[in-house]
Amino acid sequence: MPSEQPKHVSVRKLRIAGLLAGVVIVLVVVFGIVARDNSDAKLRAWTDAQAVPTVAVAKPNSKPVGATITLPGRLEAYSRAPIYARVSGYLKTWNVDIGAKVKSSDLLAEIEAPDLDQQLLQARADLANAQAAAKLSAATLKRRQTLLSSNFVSQQEIDERSADLASKEAQVKAMQANVDRLQALTGYKRVEAPFDGIVIERNTDVGALINGGGGSGPAMFVIADMQKLRVYVSVPQSYLAAIRTGSEANISVPEYPGRTFRATVETSAQAVDISTGTTRMQLALDNSSGELRPGAFANVQLKLSGDAAPLSIPAGALVFNKSGLSVATVDDSDRIRFKAVTIARDLGREIEIATGLSAQDTIVVTPLDGIVDGDQVRVAGRESKGNVEKKTSDAQ
Repeated sequence: MPSEQPKHVSVRKLRIAGLLAGVVIVLVVVFGIVARDNSDAKLRAWTDAQAVPTVAVAKPNSKPVGATITLPGRLEAYSRAPIYARVSGYLKTWNVDIGAKVKSSDLLAEIEAPDLDQQLLQARADLANAQAAAKLSAATLKRRQTLLSSNFVSQQEIDERSADLASKEAQVKAMQANVDRLQALTGYKRVEAPFDGIVIERNTDVGALINGGGGSGPAMFVIADMQKLRVYVSVPQSYLAAIRTGSEANISVPEYPGRTFRATVETSAQAVDISTGTTRMQLALDNSSGELRPGAFANVQLKLSGDAAPLSIPAGALVFNKSGLSVATVDDSDRIRFKAVTIARDLGREIEIATGLSAQDTIVVTPLDGIVDGDQVRVAGRESKGNVEKKTSDAQ
């Protein structure tokens, strides 16, 4: 009997050891399964995350109050007159050339018009003939009237003589009007300056054939008053409410880099050109120094009043499809929402938006191909709200 107890103890130990080994094996299997499930879950989560596109976003740029807009403009003389000949003939002399300063009524050129001179001589002769006929008719009427009381002439003859005198006097007036007309035309043989200014064109020379009443060909001279200039600029419709009459503007020209000239908005066309969507505005610019030239290109910087300055976005944010022009935005749930927009002005890298966006919108800087309204996206630089909510639920 004493020899059997150690054997019984050894069997019990073996059973305990076997049981512990079984528990260990079960725990290893359970932990392996759990670890594999966790790995699969993480892989699925990673795969789902990779399926959500990542986009870069930004807020529309809003210009501060008192913003400006720079537009191309054109300088023009405040007063400009092309000078055409009123009479036909040959240019006898010209007295001024381009760049010459002239005063009002200064002689620019003289025209030799022999045909006109002969017409005037003929008209004066016709007038003298008509005056003589009228004088004779008046004398005849007077003599007939003295014989009327003695019944040597009838009243019918007196009436006929009176009518003849009236006809002759009307002819005198017509001939006199013709003489006055030709005398006035003769005065136009002297081509004079209509106002103080500078000769900016001369398109004739001595001996040139001049056609009276021109307008079809080049002007003999062009006179411009450059003491004050007009600046013409075409303003997009979306900016019209922000530019007021009387507001100031800065003018810059290529020949004077770094310098600006002050101008004032005078008036506008009060209508929008349907082909360009712009309104022509006129500014007044003092040029008493004579530094600026009519016809020159200029950059016009206009001040925008109040809160009328539009929003601007990168040019790559625009999307054009069958629905028209739109911009992709990201809502609070990190989903794509397309908004239809209209363009105020294309600045190249930036586009100014007239309608469709607000300063609170979050726009996609470069929308991906194939993205549609309602798609879930991940915003670059932060986790999307959908992923945050999923992680929270997994943790719970």
